[in-house]
Amino acid sequence: MALVRPHGKQKKLMPLLLTGEELKEEKKKAKTLTEVRVSSRESADLIMMGIGGFTPLKGFMRHDDWQGVCDKFTMADGTFWPIPITLSTTEGQADSIKKNQEISLIDEETGELMATMKVSEKYKIDKAHECQQVFKTTDMEHPGVTKVMGQGDINLAGSVKVLTEGMFPKQYPGVYKTPAETRKIFEEKGWNKVAALQLRNPMHRSHEYLAKIAIETCDGVLIHQLLGKLKAGDIPAEVRVKAIDTLVEHYFVKDTCIQAGYPLDMRYAGPREALLHALFRQNYGCSHMIIGRDHAGVGEYYGPFDAQKIFNEIPEGALETQPLKIDWTFYCFKCDGMASMRTCPHGKEDRLILSGTKLRKMLSEGEDVPDHFSRPEVLKILQAYYQGLTEKVEIKTHKYAEGG
Repeated sequence: MALVRPHGKQKKLMPLLLTGEELKEEKKKAKTLTEVRVSSRESADLIMMGIGGFTPLKGFMRHDDWQGVCDKFTMADGTFWPIPITLSTTEGQADSIKKNQEISLIDEETGELMATMKVSEKYKIDKAHECQQVFKTTDMEHPGVTKVMGQGDINLAGSVKVLTEGMFPKQYPGVYKTPAETRKIFEEKGWNKVAALQLRNPMHRSHEYLAKIAIETCDGVLIHQLLGKLKAGDIPAEVRVKAIDTLVEHYFVKDTCIQAGYPLDMRYAGPREALLHALFRQNYGCSHMIIGRDHAGVGEYYGPFDAQKIFNEIPEGALETQPLKIDWTFYCFKCDGMASMRTCPHGKEDRLILSGTKLRKMLSEGEDVPDHFSRPEVLKILQAYYQGLTEKVEIKTHKYAEGG
């Protein structure tokens, strides 16, 4: 058996990242073009297009694509897609750009030249409509809504030529991997049934259990963590990488899982983001996507298993990558081990409910973490990180006191 095929009608990876002489010439030309500043989310989307993670996208979406994705999960050409991939700018800058004009796209935070783009369309959107469709809310407390409502008033559509992978290859050597790289690893290992475990938190016991369930039925697991932007309070990728390495070393059979990272920002779109996660994991070569409780959620905006249910609502065959749906997992003291609602007959008083949010809260507030919540080797790494944060705050506070 072969790996699942990349998403889209072509059934092959379509990376948009230039290399060699072509890259050199495009960078030279970019210096002569009108510059448009792009957000962290847009930069990350460009990199995903560059490495083929967003195959078969050729650039940022047109209005008909945006509308179709919001309302019917499909682009204008019928390609399944769950979340709009768009680029925005101010009305003033959009007025200065003509149709078919080439522009350069500059990361607004780093100043790095990310890509060039041939503008095929300029259009306005109903931002509230996008938020309601994608996030199921227009509440400005939702971090995804905040970003969409705060973006420019005009969207620019068009094909792109990606010129860089940003800081990811240098900052996360050995962890950051392209779809071509993960596919090659799977093929070399003889894997074709591969489950992806999405992570934006360090792996606690529940994550470990999900991965091990998948290992029982698949050839292997891709522990695939987000390397892009999170919300305030989330644990940075460098710490997560170290914690995952330690966990895999001590608690997994050798060669049953691979750790890798991808360059997107979180959108916190819950069910819709679960579909996007499955879509680009198909491009990375994964046949299954582990979907547990509150996948890609935030706050109380989604039901705990809405991200599982949405896979039943999309057209049959929309994705080759299938959800591996796993119930609420926890440590049960009476079972004397990890269990789920489907396997444990005991009451909630016997269960230690595990979550990344709960673990972060306990660590940040200096509380004792209960036994069985996290492996001791992982806990040691996380406690050192939070201790470092406390020391920084104390140093800063002391400086202010001296100056006062």
